Amino acid sequence: MEIALVIGLLIVAIVLFATEKFSVDVVTVGLLVILALTGILTPKEAFEGFSSDFMIILASIFVISGALSETGLLDKLGAQMIKRLKSETIFITYTMLVTATFSAFMNNTTVTALVTGPVVGICRKLGISPSKVLIPVAYSSILGGTCTLIGTSTNVAVSGYIAQAGMEPLAFFEIFWIGVILCITGIIFILLFWRKILPDYKETSFTEDYKIKQYLSEIIISENSNLIGQRAFKSDLSRWDVRIIKIIRGKDENIPNRRTTLEEGDILLIECPVDDLIKIKESPDLKVLADIIRHEEIQSDKINLIELLVTPGSRLADHSLTEIRFRQNYDVVVLGVHRFKTTVSQKIASLKFKIGDVLLVQGTEESIEILRQSGEFSIIGDFKVNMFNERKGILSAVIFLIAIIAASLQLVPLSIAFLTAALVTILVGAITVERAYEIMNWKLLILIGGMSAFGTAMENSGASTFLAENIIYLLGDLGIMYVLAGFVVLVILLTQPMSNAAAALVVLPVAIEAAELLGSDPRSFAIAIMLGASVSLITPFEPSCILVYGPGRYKFMDFIKTGVPLTLILLVIILLLVPVFWPL
Repeated sequence: MEIALVIGLLIVAIVLFATEKFSVDVVTVGLLVILALTGILTPKEAFEGFSSDFMIILASIFVISGALSETGLLDKLGAQMIKRLKSETIFITYTMLVTATFSAFMNNTTVTALVTGPVVGICRKLGISPSKVLIPVAYSSILGGTCTLIGTSTNVAVSGYIAQAGMEPLAFFEIFWIGVILCITGIIFILLFWRKILPDYKETSFTEDYKIKQYLSEIIISENSNLIGQRAFKSDLSRWDVRIIKIIRGKDENIPNRRTTLEEGDILLIECPVDDLIKIKESPDLKVLADIIRHEEIQSDKINLIELLVTPGSRLADHSLTEIRFRQNYDVVVLGVHRFKTTVSQKIASLKFKIGDVLLVQGTEESIEILRQSGEFSIIGDFKVNMFNERKGILSAVIFLIAIIAASLQLVPLSIAFLTAALVTILVGAITVERAYEIMNWKLLILIGGMSAFGTAMENSGASTFLAENIIYLLGDLGIMYVLAGFVVLVILLTQPMSNAAAALVVLPVAIEAAELLGSDPRSFAIAIMLGASVSLITPFEPSCILVYGPGRYKFMDFIKTGVPLTLILLVIILLLVPVFWPL
């Protein structure tokens, strides 16, 4: 009965993770509650994963990465290195190498977010479609994470789990050489085939990209209009679901704020549905100057259009424009939103934003500079970097390096080394406590802690033994390598609907049990599964891929065409080399 319940819960979790009907942290906590109430897990077992040292390591990495980003050090290094290159092939090569190097020691999603903006700008300068470069950026950030223990959250989670299972945790550079081989293989594959397999989507105007041209219009406030003297944000126009984007008053152009009042003769650039535009046409208080505004008319010498990428740590993630008072705080207007699989351009004030969303924003140079310096967004195509606090940036890098050396030489435990480094970066002012809490990926931490406990539930219920015996029954006669291959393929498939770390933690208990039944080394199985979870590039559900999906104007099949052959090649390398480095 318990076996059926645990396997049933696993299937439900996979479906919920794939459909995203509920947040992953809510699903994870729900699983723990059910397992605890049914007695499969004790309260201590249910929450043990949240108090383990690998959770401290993950949280510390978020803080340290945030400090390096906040000081502008990574912006400056990445932008300066990438901007030196002119040749297309050399540019792509160098970009992938820089991205992979950063990603070996930082969260790959953060690295992708930092690199995407400058890369798009350089692509425009070189006349290359961003779609030719951004998939390589995402893939190199993912593969770079396979080189060290802290390269991905999956590595840290697997190391923590095998330690709980009685094995030695992974050493800091234990997977370095196989990670380098995987990373170089990925780079070579891209360089050989990027011209043929990567799409070439030419950039179009903003209004075409975001489908906003059909409901941008220009109106003038007539003499004796009731709108005269009304506040822009609370005028009668609001009953028609009209948003005022820009006010032209004489020779001046302004973006309205909460204090702006409307005057006779004001020309308003508005955004509204077509049906409401018809109502405005019929109003005696207003005169429609143009039903359609050209792309050039939205911009001027004083007011510009930019694209913002919502990055990890942004206040907009999981919040709406209204909730964080976006317009009032940043003094810019959001005209449209591009999201994975779709473009949203109406009723966006209440839209809950996700990491990877691209916002089409209009504002003055001053307001855009405020956005740039906030560190919460990546400005696509932007060559400028955040103000570089040289002393704090270099100090943060030195602190991080000392922590890595101390941990790799086993002078202090890894968790203590990184926790100390995170604490020192806060004490020296490289990042504030408030910002550290903001950039923390709490959903990921809850997911990993909860799925670690789910692995214990599989062991307690006998589900891991049941599944392991059946897999051995199906593949055991073919040999240990076929059983190992079956588990690696399984984890690759599971990473499509689930996060990489969650997929690895689901498969690990079964794989370790199978290895023990076969008399093989369970550590070798664990490392192969960990690497398999990290090289799953088939679909764009990995956070790094989602971040480039919008800026690259990609389609779902673009990742399939590139990711499937590359994942198969990397799968073969893992199966060939893991037994060499960690004999079965």
